[in-house]
Amino acid sequence: MTTLYDVPADDLIEAVADRLADDGDVEAPDWIEFTTTGVGRELPPEQEDFWTTRTASLLRKIAVDGPVGVGALATEYGSTKGGSNRYQVRPPSQTDGSRKIIRTALQQLEAADYLQTEGNDGRVVTADGRQLLDEVADEVLEDLDRPELERYA
Repeated sequence: MTTLYDVPADDLIEAVADRLADDGDVEAPDWIEFTTTGVGRELPPEQEDFWTTRTASLLRKIAVDGPVGVGALATEYGSTKGGSNRYQVRPPSQTDGSRKIIRTALQQLEAADYLQTEGNDGRVVTADGRQLLDEVADEVLEDLDRPELERYA
């Protein structure tokens, strides 16, 4: 049986995002086109499917690292601020990602019954969420035409 660990992460996230969009499980909020993804960013995301991609990425991240909370995910999805411009003297520092974006996406995944809250430890993937990830991973593995992955088929 194929699991989420058997396929490349970027291919899995893209396929899960397509599945979430087709099923209508997640829906981008109205304010997403005006907000940035963190303090270290100046502009909002330019991707058409940013919301579904970020939600799929969060689902995979929690499946791999769970139980995990919003604070740890904000650190994970953060960026570097300062020092990136050649005229700045200050050394770069790490900034957190937007907790509002992460929290809203996690709430949508909980409403779709892919995640559940595990007390004060954070969120974990439910059996339905694990099944979704494994089914999509199996589809992705069939679509991949890479010789190094043939041993999993």
